Amino acid sequence: AALQKLRGTSDLSAELEEMLAEQAAVKGQRAKNPWELFQNRALRWQLVSIVVLSSAMQLCGNDSMYFYAAYVFQEAGIPQDKIPYVVIGTGSCELITSVTCNMIIDYAGRRPLLLGGYIFMAGWAIVFMVALSQQTQISWMPYLSMACIFAYILSFGIGPAGVTGVLPTEVFDQKSRPAAYMICGSLLWFNLFLVGTAFPFIVKSLAHFCYIPFLVVCVCTALYVWFFLPETKGKSFLEISEEFRKRNFKTKTRAGFYKGPEEIKTTTL
Repeated sequence: AALQKLRGTSDLSAELEEMLAEQAAVKGQRAKNPWELFQNRALRWQLVSIVVLSSAMQLCGNDSMYFYAAYVFQEAGIPQDKIPYVVIGTGSCELITSVTCNMIIDYAGRRPLLLGGYIFMAGWAIVFMVALSQQTQISWMPYLSMACIFAYILSFGIGPAGVTGVLPTEVFDQKSRPAAYMICGSLLWFNLFLVGTAFPFIVKSLAHFCYIPFLVVCVCTALYVWFFLPETKGKSFLEISEEFRKRNFKTKTRAGFYKGPEEIKTTTL
């Protein structure tokens, strides 16, 4: 009844079948603690994925854009008393794009949104640094800097902001999910504190090129998503688990081929 009310439809056979299959797969198991996830080889790549993506969500420099926003808007000629409202507008853009991402995520897929978000953020970071370095020499550069701020925040909202929170639900089973969310939440707050503490020193050291560390984070995260994160769109939890199982247990043989756990056991016997 609760699912019918939530989905707005009475036909829930496929979803209920998937939930029951997942329940049967973890039958007899107890809820896992966060430290148990680090010890479980069967969850190695799932854990690595959420650690990388949860950390990148704060280390990508999106929140640091607000640090520069007032300065850039002032240089662009916006009246001082109007700047706070424009800054609120940047936050509204992030909110709107995050909601939009949740609406299109089942159509576009998780990997394309994450890849697109981080790749665009890396590109806008380069343009933003160039614009900041030339802001006093070229009259229209403040407007380019202002456009970069909005574009960076929009890229973050349409990709990482909307997708990262969904992944733990899709790659962890019912017994591991609460612990996975605890790890994600802890990383989000720790890295937010880290960026907030370190960013003023980064600005002092690198000046207009202070976004180089964030650029590196965006590029590395995009590469990780491209090479290691499977697409979860339209797949059941058991199908996603099977993809991760192959990656978690594969072992390289002398001939250079990879074997799964059952093949390794048979070969050993």
